[in-house]
Amino acid sequence: MLPHEKELVKLLDGKPFALLGINSDGDAATVKKILADQNITWRQAIDEDTSGALATKWNVSGWPTIFVIDAKGVIRYRDVRDQDMEDAVKKLLAEAGA
Repeated sequence: MLPHEKELVKLLDGKPFALLGINSDGDAATVKKILADQNITWRQAIDEDTSGALATKWNVSGWPTIFVIDAKGVIRYRDVRDQDMEDAVKKLLAEAGA
């Protein structure tokens, strides 16, 4: 999924779009190294695992879990990947007039 996410971030640069990640690969130093090594440029939060505060609040039981949220903050899609995720995002951008 990572290559497609990188392409999507580039494609939608300048649009009202944000990709956010929740990372459970360790402490801040470990995660920073992973992000640098993988050239991941979008924001990340750190959660311990699926029992962490963020995963629990969002009812995440495994990684990756994907939420596509519209401009009003409503979850419109869950667990779409690759082209389906891109199509969902583009549909929401079109609805928002972007």
